[in-house]
Amino acid sequence: MSVESINLQKHRFLDVSPALFQCFTRLQELDLTGTHLEELPSEMEGMNLLKKLVLNANHFDQLCQINAANFPSLTHLCIRGNRKKLHLGAACLEKLEHLQKLDLSHNDIEASDCCNLQLKNLLHLQSLNLSYNMPLGLQSQAFKECPQLEVLDLAFTHLHVTAPQSPFQNLPLLQVLNLSHCLVDTNNQHLLAGLPDLRYLNLQGNRFQDGSIQKTSLLQTVGSLESLILSSCELLSIDQQAFRSLGNMSHVDLSQNSLTWNSINALRHLKGLYLNLAANSIGIVPPHLLPILSQQSSINLSHNPLDCTCSNIHFLTWYKENLQKLEGVEETVCANPDSLRGVKLADVKLSCGITAVGIFFLVVFLLLLIILLVFAVKFLLRWKYQHI
Repeated sequence: MSVESINLQKHRFLDVSPALFQCFTRLQELDLTGTHLEELPSEMEGMNLLKKLVLNANHFDQLCQINAANFPSLTHLCIRGNRKKLHLGAACLEKLEHLQKLDLSHNDIEASDCCNLQLKNLLHLQSLNLSYNMPLGLQSQAFKECPQLEVLDLAFTHLHVTAPQSPFQNLPLLQVLNLSHCLVDTNNQHLLAGLPDLRYLNLQGNRFQDGSIQKTSLLQTVGSLESLILSSCELLSIDQQAFRSLGNMSHVDLSQNSLTWNSINALRHLKGLYLNLAANSIGIVPPHLLPILSQQSSINLSHNPLDCTCSNIHFLTWYKENLQKLEGVEETVCANPDSLRGVKLADVKLSCGITAVGIFFLVVFLLLLIILLVFAVKFLLRWKYQHI
């Protein structure tokens, strides 16, 4: 029998010795999730073909306790949710020259100077997940040992960037960067410098000074962006020039903020967007902004305090004419006036003709105009006959 993959999740080994793995010499994938391991033997032979190793939910103290040198051909290593606080140690994985994907998330990892020493010699690493860990300090060029990185996930890990230069500037191939809820210093205009191929950036849950994205923000250095997530950033406004350098974007998420209609101007030069403006503070949308919305491919305006009076009739008309590109229609309801609160915008029917008071003043105006014309004609005729 030739076996390439074995899953031993939740098994408990009484004796973890080199002999235990003697029959695994042809394995390519091994899953030891939740097996109560505290250490792997230092002298395991015959694991040269192993490509993928999963060690989630075990009891390691240090990363070096997995004795990575036993698996020289490893391309995928996953150690998630370790039951103890995991210490990265120094160069514990340096023998894994072929490693492409490394997942160390949910491990309470903490380091004041990350991550060159810890990730030494991982020159072919393409994907790194350090999300949901303890605070990490990042120096300039913090990932220079991993120049081939394409995906970097640091979500929910508090980052202390201790240098004025970008910690990511040595990652020319990076395409995906997740910095959601990292409490990064968004005032650092150089934070994202040196990422010429970045396509996806998640800044969800990070705060900007005074709740505003200025035209000189950290976004000016990532002109190749296609997807930008800025939800739950407590934003109040966006400068009209803030996205000027981001001409390739196709997906913008600005939901869960406090933006008003003024910020829509920042999207004037962008077309064909998936645009999420849900849960903001948009009430009235002036007519001059409707062309900006019309040029987008998909829009979500749900959970905004939308005005359903005649003051917003141009937007309400546009909304009904563009239902095919709108998301969250069931949750896009009126907030004003009280008589229409909770009614879906698609169901609103307003009569915004001239009111009775308006008609009265119009009639009075016309009568006055007629009287004025009559007197003018009489005056001209009298003047004409006096000069015959």
